[in-house]
Formats: sequence, structure tokens, C-alpha cells
Amino acid sequence: MKTIIFIGTNKSGSSREAIRAAERIGYFTVLFTNNEKQIKQRKEYADVHEMIFVDTTNLASMRLEIRSLLSKGNVVMTIVSFVDSNVARALKLCEEFCPNGTSPNAVDIMENKARTRASLSEFPFSPRFITIHPKTKLEPSIIEPLPGFPLIVKSSSSTGSKDVLQATNLEQLKQHIRKFTEKDPNESIIIEEFIEGDQYLVEAVIYDREIQIAGVIRQEITYGKRFIITGYGVLAIVPKQLNDSILEVLNAIMAKFDIRNGALHLEMRLTKNGWRLIEINPRISGGAMNNMLKAAFGFDLVEETLKLYLGERPSLVQRQRNFVFTQYVIIEKKGILERVTGKKRAGKSPGVVEVYVKPRKGTQLTPPLSMGHRYAYVIAIGTTLEMAKSFAKKAAEKIQFHLKQ
Repeated sequence: MKTIIFIGTNKSGSSREAIRAAERIGYFTVLFTNNEKQIKQRKEYADVHEMIFVDTTNLASMRLEIRSLLSKGNVVMTIVSFVDSNVARALKLCEEFCPNGTSPNAVDIMENKARTRASLSEFPFSPRFITIHPKTKLEPSIIEPLPGFPLIVKSSSSTGSKDVLQATNLEQLKQHIRKFTEKDPNESIIIEEFIEGDQYLVEAVIYDREIQIAGVIRQEITYGKRFIITGYGVLAIVPKQLNDSILEVLNAIMAKFDIRNGALHLEMRLTKNGWRLIEINPRISGGAMNNMLKAAFGFDLVEETLKLYLGERPSLVQRQRNFVFTQYVIIEKKGILERVTGKKRAGKSPGVVEVYVKPRKGTQLTPPLSMGHRYAYVIAIGTTLEMAKSFAKKAAEKIQFHLKQ
């Protein structure tokens, strides 16, 4: 059986869409998971043909399971992950068992924000930053290379906005560093300038050193205890000057990291002095990204990414051009979910193509401390970005989470 092994998945979003795509195009799907809840909910993963409980942080354990599959006659075509922390491990295993020309060393760098910043420090799109060890005594002289407060503090392995904080003074900066030190006393900490400007997300794939931009998305940020992206506007038409400047950044990264084949997304801010790179990740964005690009352009990015990892040329031919806006729903107070109302009304609203509500009754909900605390989304299309945005926001307002305090 021609088999694709997935290391980790979320219940919904791009990582789950990838498994469904693999089944759709005729592959036997195997999921390596260390999530006991997924084992218990096995029946809800019908697109996973075989689910194997294994420590996904342990390469040796996964090698044993791969050899077991091979001994049973599975022909492993590729090993992939669409989940943050597993991408590099998946590519290392793929290089051992089914080489496909991807770049595991580049992914190793991109999964570590301190190494990424250091590698790209020579480029004008790199913000000013310093990296310190958690046990470093913070003296005012240490942050002299930076332009002053506010500053951004993040752990080297932060994902999903969980460990990204803003400091407005020296005392707050020390508090944030203490917090990160308590969480992981060996993790490097990055302190960088706060960048003003509109934030964009760029989805791209690279095949044989040729870059294809899958989408340029303008982001809306909700500022609370964390920076949470709650709005995504897909540009149906990207102005040439903007597109060319994005390609410049992508080409510099591809050359520096020596990427021959791979998928990545960038988050950047457009300033009066050009682009500044906020972060880079070696995978498609999670959540609704695949579905919003499908609504905008008609192609399935996770399916095309799978083709890339199978050694085939991905095709991002646009079959349509729609402006798309995705509005996420967050809550302001903590509580236990009793019921959700308004989902059907939101789905019947003008322009809406998808409504998704994540939590079930009885789930403990909280104001957002990470991207995982976004509890619903609405995807809407329009003839302009403003129209799509209006449709999505009005529909999202209909969704109400009723909580028991």
C-alpha cells in the first residue's frame, strides 16, 4: 500500500485537511500521535486509516514503528507533519526512509527563532534584536542596541503567540524574562524592537528553487495579554510592487537557508522603510488557512504541499479570484461552555462560505493566551476585501458562547 505517515495532527485545520487530502488522492494514511484523547476518539478520525500511539518527540521510537509498517508491506512514500514542533522531525525521518529533496537543516533553523534571527541578521528586513540566556542578569546596557521601549520579548521556540509578550519598561521586561526562565531555564530569549505597520502573512511553496506564492493575507491583531490574530483578509489581486517586494524577501531566505523544496509562511510588517520579518514557519499556517485560500483561488494548498513532499511539482493555478475575509471569535470571560447559538444564522448570512465552531459543551473556555483559544471562525467572500470583511464580521457577531462561570 502506498502510504503517507503524518506525525501529529489537530482535530481541525490545515493538519487535518492534509490527512483528508491524502486519503482523497488515494494514499493509505497513518497517523503517529502522542495524544491519548485522539486514541479515545478514534472513530472521529475516519480519514486516518491507521493510528499509532507513539512518542512523537522520540525519533528512535518512531523509527521502530516505521520499520514495523515496512515489514507489513506498507510502501512509505513520504513522512510529513503540518504541526509546528514536528515538521523537522518528520523531514529527518523522511530523509532516512524516503528522501524527497526537502531541506531538513533549513527547517531546523526556522523552528528556532533565535537561530532564524541570527541567520537573517544581515538583511534589511530583519528587525533589531538581541538574544540572551535566561540566567543573564539584565542590565540597561544590554538593551542599548535596541531603539527603546516598547520591546517584544519571546522565547526561542514560541508558537501560536503563546510566548510573545510586549514590554513597555525595564521592570516589565525583567518580569517577562523571569516568567520565561521559570518555564524553561535553558531556553534562549529574544528581545527585539516593536515594529509599527500593517501585518501580512505570506504563504509560499518552493519546488526546485522556484518560489510560488500561494496567498498574501492582511492580518488584524487583537491586543490583549497576547497578540492574537482575529482577522485574515486574502488579497484576490496583489499589486505588482507589493508582490515583487515579497519575492525579494523570499528569495533572500531561500538562498540563505539553501531551500530546494519546502513549504513556508512568513509574517511581516510593512513599514515606511519596507518589510520587517516578524516570524517564519516551515509549513502552511494552521486553522482556516487552507479553506480560505480554497475559497479565494480554488486550489487546495495542503494537497499541493503533499505533492511537493511526494517529489511532484505543486500547481497553484488560480481557478477563481475572490476576496476572502476570515473572522475568528474569541471570548472576554472565562467559563464552562453550556451552549452555542447563532451558528446556523451565521451560515445563512450573505457571502458566508463556512462557519466552524470548535469547542463542545462542557469545555472550559478562556480569554485568548494563544491562537488555540480562538473558538470559532467565519469565512466570507466578496467582490472587494471590505465587502468580504463586512460579511464575515456581521455573521461572526451572530455566534454566541453561553458560559457557566
